[in-house]
Amino acid sequence: MTEHSASHQGSHEGRHHGTAARPAEPRGALRRTPQASGTPAGDGLPQQPRRAATPSSVPSASADAEHSQPRSPSPEPVRPAGPPDGGERRSGQPRPPGQPTAMRRDGDRLRFVGAATRRIARGIDLDEIVMGLCRATVPTFADAILVYLREPLPVGDERPTGPMVLRLRRSDRVPDAAEDLDADGVPAPSILVPQVELAPDSAELCEVRGGGALAEVLRGVRPVFADSPAALAALPELLGGERALPTGRRAILAPLRGRRRVIGAAVFLRRPDRAAFDGDDLLVAGQLATHSALGIDKAVLYGREAYIADELQRTMLPETLPRPTGVRLASRYLPAAETARVGGDWYDAIPLPGSRVALVVGDVMGHSMTSAAIMGQLRTTAQTLAGLDLPPQEVLHHLDEQAQRLGTDRMATCLYAVYDPVAHRITIANAGHPPPVLLHLGGRAEVLRVPPGAPIGVGGVDFEAVELDAPAGATLLLYTDGLVESRLRDVWTGIEQLRERLAATAQLTGPDHPPPLEALCDDVLDMLGPGDRDDDIALLAARFDGIAPSDVAYWFLEPEDAAPGRARRLARSALARWGLEEMTDSVELLVSEVVTNAVRYASRPVTLRLLRTDVLRCEVGDDVPQLPRQRQARATDEGGRGLFLVNRLARRWGATRLSTGKVVWFELARPAGDRAPDGE
Repeated sequence: MTEHSASHQGSHEGRHHGTAARPAEPRGALRRTPQASGTPAGDGLPQQPRRAATPSSVPSASADAEHSQPRSPSPEPVRPAGPPDGGERRSGQPRPPGQPTAMRRDGDRLRFVGAATRRIARGIDLDEIVMGLCRATVPTFADAILVYLREPLPVGDERPTGPMVLRLRRSDRVPDAAEDLDADGVPAPSILVPQVELAPDSAELCEVRGGGALAEVLRGVRPVFADSPAALAALPELLGGERALPTGRRAILAPLRGRRRVIGAAVFLRRPDRAAFDGDDLLVAGQLATHSALGIDKAVLYGREAYIADELQRTMLPETLPRPTGVRLASRYLPAAETARVGGDWYDAIPLPGSRVALVVGDVMGHSMTSAAIMGQLRTTAQTLAGLDLPPQEVLHHLDEQAQRLGTDRMATCLYAVYDPVAHRITIANAGHPPPVLLHLGGRAEVLRVPPGAPIGVGGVDFEAVELDAPAGATLLLYTDGLVESRLRDVWTGIEQLRERLAATAQLTGPDHPPPLEALCDDVLDMLGPGDRDDDIALLAARFDGIAPSDVAYWFLEPEDAAPGRARRLARSALARWGLEEMTDSVELLVSEVVTNAVRYASRPVTLRLLRTDVLRCEVGDDVPQLPRQRQARATDEGGRGLFLVNRLARRWGATRLSTGKVVWFELARPAGDRAPDGE
């Protein structure tokens, strides 16, 4: 909007102030003059007490700046206005400010409609589209606008339930000239902010009565003048109460109809000192309403898709990471962009029998909804295979077969590692994924040499596993290629930068203390530059604490009747060595029950292992794959109460099937004064 100074040479009293400008933009050109002495300040619009603007209706500063630029160095040219009879005004006198320019020719209307619809179409979300309609309309086409939308807005083919309810979504108006001019007659800065205090005392919610006047107008779809019989009854119902509206054809009620149903209504208002709406303006209002309604439909669908994408991504990735014994975990996930919230990158940490943990990171080709769905299938498959305790190379082989069943073009990279905190070893198999980086306790960062392998989905390729040392205090970093590869650098350059970044971060904490895990993940992501977010990023960091040999007791028991008694004696001896004598009764009882159940069906030696960490963990393994299940024993049954006792006395317990049998385990909380501190 172009503003002109209110001071002019000469008097303009008695001169007709008709307008004939050519608006080049939807905001048009607005000019004002001070109110004459004794002239009422009313603008012909519904006058209401002022109220605080609601957040949804307050226009942003940026939008206002786009709408009104009073002191632009290059003001928008305005054609001289003509007299009411259509003749040329040749006096050379500038047009007095105070009235918006009018569209007198068809070309002006066509240019306005084209610019307005382009502005509305630029919006992506709901607020942008509604704001675009208001900014395009006021002041070029109308002096005020009210936009009502259904509450809630229907999405796609959804059938609304209950009566139609309209909510005032946004309002905009031209400021009052008398209130917005300073003492010298110059427009004050406050006019840059359109007031939004229209209809403050009316209810923001309007329930459309079935068969009422408003329902009939909305059903008719076409805009109507305020002085039409239908609008005379419909507007008070919409605005609430017996409200005084501009007389004559100074208001238009335009239904907003989307692709399948009416989704709202818009009210366009003009002041008495401006030309009334005519038949061509009714067509313009219909065009604006149609484009706005279709844009709102699009925004609602986009919002639903974004919500589905967010929910899909949230459920595809682990909500929380487990806390396995002997290792601490941290993770990060970054989408490629705000407009591409889902992708094919994933990470996972899966507890395994024997206090081991599987660390998985993978990347499905692309970052779309399809990629996310395939990622979810592969992640579920990996969890199932991990539960069978298969070797890492076998897990990748079965993932490769699963990817081929999903389709010929389903490609993914994956790295699968199994960490054993007792043996302080890690076994890694790779399927075309970037190699992991191991940060040692002294600060040295090492890119592990693992066989590269072929991506999942190629088929007919053997995968190879390698076993490496995993010293206590070291940190393993698994990541996807989005962290190290972009348009500005190749993957190996990025890996080297990652290695240097980890080494530099470790130097800050000294050689004897590893950097905090969460802070390390954040620092790694800080290496990303503005042009490095070409792909989504998954990051999984594992700090190896390990379990010291002095905290492990391991035995083999022959499957014979004397095995439970021997297991009790061995457990009692280990607890005495660890200073946990007060746990002896509970441990002996539970060990006896679990070992008794194992030797009853086992044909090979049974294993018994006790682990002292922040809890006391007992693991009993045998060669029978059937998992035990807790059942309710009857009063006359002689057995069937072993797992009932385990369930009541143990802190946690479970059973895991192995390729060679199963492991039944339980955990007991250590005495409060004997527990090891976190990170010990």
